[in-house]
Amino acid sequence: MSRLIVVSNRVSAPKDPAAGSAGGLAMALSAALRKYDGLWFGWSGETVEHFTGELKTEDRAGVTVATVDLEPQDVDEYYNGYANKTLWPLFHHRIDLTAYERSYGEGYERTNRRFAEVLQPLLQPDDVIWIHDYHMIPMARDLRRLGVKNRIGFFLHTPWPARQLLVTLPHHRRLVKSMFHFDLLGFQTREWMELFQRYVEVEAKGVVRPGGRVEAFDRSVQLGVFPIGIDVDGFLAARDSLLGQKTYDRIAASAAFRSMIVGVDRLDYSKGLEQRLLGYEQFLEDNPSMRGDVFLLQVTPISRDDVDTYQDIRARLDALAGRINGAYADMDWQPIRYLNRTFRRDQLAGIYRAARVGLVTPLRDGMNLVAKEYVAAQDPEDPGVLILSRFAGAAEQMGEALLVNPFSREELSDAIRKALTMPLEERIRKWKALMQVVRDTDVAHWRDQFVRALLAES
Repeated sequence: MSRLIVVSNRVSAPKDPAAGSAGGLAMALSAALRKYDGLWFGWSGETVEHFTGELKTEDRAGVTVATVDLEPQDVDEYYNGYANKTLWPLFHHRIDLTAYERSYGEGYERTNRRFAEVLQPLLQPDDVIWIHDYHMIPMARDLRRLGVKNRIGFFLHTPWPARQLLVTLPHHRRLVKSMFHFDLLGFQTREWMELFQRYVEVEAKGVVRPGGRVEAFDRSVQLGVFPIGIDVDGFLAARDSLLGQKTYDRIAASAAFRSMIVGVDRLDYSKGLEQRLLGYEQFLEDNPSMRGDVFLLQVTPISRDDVDTYQDIRARLDALAGRINGAYADMDWQPIRYLNRTFRRDQLAGIYRAARVGLVTPLRDGMNLVAKEYVAAQDPEDPGVLILSRFAGAAEQMGEALLVNPFSREELSDAIRKALTMPLEERIRKWKALMQVVRDTDVAHWRDQFVRALLAES
């Protein structure tokens, strides 16, 4: 293999790998590209009045990145429109929030063609191309139309939607048909893969072969399950760094011998933040003797603040956190600390380590790397307890967590109480099992599994 070419909407390789304001995808892909020679290609995040296709390249902590600016119309229709207002809510089963605008679909197709036209001249014959996420589903088709014959794989970081919901999307067949120009389609969990297979069987009258190959639209593609992991050693180094330790000490001191529950999620309706606060409120109501001895630290960086739906959820969360604090706070205790800011990776590691309970309760999530980071950050001799939504992709691997239905406030309340009162021996047993999963399926395992599978057909 000559090079690995990673393609994603935003190129967010961090300049300082320890700083950790980058998300799980950025850390995972950066780790992959440090092993394989190649580059990371995508949108720069900037706009120009007229699209030129001019490339900008730079080195970020050993990762070569190549980016291109888009026109404002591209950003409005492709990114804010089809990606964030159409595919994201649809793939998370929120068709009540899904916008079906013809211009969004046209902008999505146009922008993917532009990406393909800019990338094609950079490619060498034996490069392996790894395209990521729902922003770029049609890109293999567009590269093939330009004569690209390289191996091309696609990895979906989000869930795949149920067939009955996907068919509400105009031109859903065209979208799925374009995926048959990839050589390999990767999913986070078996459930998401099986939903894709069901669509192919019913809507495309296709065939699912043993071993994961599917045939439809006069083409075939290999499917596989590749659960993403974290850079375990890198995260442990961040936890044990000077800033990681200082953050732990600071949080532990501010807790004043109270047990801390932590939630870390970007602002998004898929994360179940309102349901989480309501479940925590139910816990306070159900357990008056534990009030004053526990608090929830909810870290929620703002995202997509120019989308109306996200402005609405931010206002509702502000109001809900304020109402709960107003109803339950005492002169020396506040039940919720709600922060709308981003922390460095080493700071987050210190925060996780200080938390008696990690609350990871999305309504629907492709994987959720916060669950794995929380486990990795724990003190082996006195670990905290992970409460995990059964609707997160991570639940398929992390059965030793306390699995909950995030739609049930009573179930959340019961799980919080169980986590806070769990004996040390049981906490250690659960943590050891979870940590083994985190290590066995780390980012290197994810990377090597996918690349091996992509090369296996060549």
